[in-house]
Amino acid sequence: MLTTTDTVQLTAPPDPAALRRAAAPLTVTVDDEARARIDRGRSFFHALRHGDGGEERRIYGADTGFGALVGYAGRSDEADQCDNTLAHLGAGQGPDLPHEIVRGALLLRTWSLAQGYSGVSAEVVERLAAMFATTFSPAVPRYGSVGASGDLIPLAYATQALRGRGHAYLDGARRPAAEALAAAGLRPLALDGRDALALVNGTSVTTAALALAHDAVRAAHRSLAALTCLLADLLGCDPGFLDEDLLRAYGHPGAVDVGARMRHTLTGSTPSGTRPLQEPYSIRCAPQLLGAAEDALRYVDGVVAADLGGVSDNPLFFPEGAEDAEGDGTGKVVHGGNFFGQPAAFAADLLATVTAQLGNLAERQLDLLVDPARNSGLPPMLATAPGLQHGLQGVQLATTSFVAEIRRAAAPAGMQSLPTNLHNQDVVPFGTQAALRSYDMAELLGLLCGSLALGLRQAVHVGARHPTAPRCGELLDALADTVPPVDPDRPLDADVRAAARLLSTRARS
Repeated sequence: MLTTTDTVQLTAPPDPAALRRAAAPLTVTVDDEARARIDRGRSFFHALRHGDGGEERRIYGADTGFGALVGYAGRSDEADQCDNTLAHLGAGQGPDLPHEIVRGALLLRTWSLAQGYSGVSAEVVERLAAMFATTFSPAVPRYGSVGASGDLIPLAYATQALRGRGHAYLDGARRPAAEALAAAGLRPLALDGRDALALVNGTSVTTAALALAHDAVRAAHRSLAALTCLLADLLGCDPGFLDEDLLRAYGHPGAVDVGARMRHTLTGSTPSGTRPLQEPYSIRCAPQLLGAAEDALRYVDGVVAADLGGVSDNPLFFPEGAEDAEGDGTGKVVHGGNFFGQPAAFAADLLATVTAQLGNLAERQLDLLVDPARNSGLPPMLATAPGLQHGLQGVQLATTSFVAEIRRAAAPAGMQSLPTNLHNQDVVPFGTQAALRSYDMAELLGLLCGSLALGLRQAVHVGARHPTAPRCGELLDALADTVPPVDPDRPLDADVRAAARLLSTRARS
């Protein structure tokens, strides 16, 4: 199997933690079992390509044009056919993708190719694995993929950089790819047409972005449940809105499970007796909202797991254990559409909807917290001396902006299908756009959680009671150790980011 040393093990498909880890150097090795699978697939490809008696079988991308030009012959020279695969895909635009996504995508590509269904050479997989021991990261533009034949354009840029063409990053500095490879001690990849097509004809960028976004939203979801408990404790709310029988009667498993976790967090809390009989929805309906988000996130869990472990090339080679088109039992090559990223598009669109509502909840809870009409008499904007000081006023303005940006981005991408490529790609999923958009939204959601956490920390400084639930007290102590009180006013951008990082770390621990 494909394995790594250190903290990431690829005896199973990479998980989101492995993708995050891949942003930094790590050791990846290809063991004998994986190499044998790769060699069987490669030998089978060659047997089909150069059959007995000199008879060759047509295989897409090996001896043909691409996309709508599949009916035309490709280039006869193997190296030229590699260029034929990649050159026309150099049409991306926009800023470079984050290293976390690019290296995560290449880790997924390495895993996928190592399954032996792609017909690539073992050297390609081994050289990809070697890259991860360095800080080398291809420069890949954000715009250009429709997510139909996989992530053709972004993966082509990554592949070209591995060949020493285009640009790449080394130690965070952008430079010509050939220079970056040499400085990293890596040799440029030499590819034939089959290798080149296998590297670009898959959904690895989409899958990496979706998995990372989903992981971040999952962490924010857990953080918001804890922050809601801290908010309720600081204000002295009655925890009856989390009653077990109440939520069981609601009938939704996510709400039942989230409610149980929140009751656990609030164990030991004592109501103040001064709050209204019924809290605003941002508190009272939090288990129903967070529970619905949990149910939706469980659907995304399944899509992400399937995509992380799937093989999305075209064509695929099955060298044994299956009959070929002639039924002689020697294996088969299948031309199909596993590169069609529709599951990821649907999942990313759902994730965007969840993110928007979670972000709205965090913003509404902060708005409640800074409002003296609803915050149990705390000063407006949680300022120590209102007028002379402005407390969380700037942070609250920024959260309004974050929510507006999230809402603007939340329009479904998976319904935007446009025909292209002479109608060869007459329906497209736009999974890449959906996943990258969700990745950006997840970052804003983390900042919204950090903003709320900063407000809760400040609330105690300006007069809110200390938590009565021990677990809420632990969270407040961690926040107090991370960010000082706002007294006097100061820029709070770095404090919001620090609180967001703390919450993310705690949620994943």
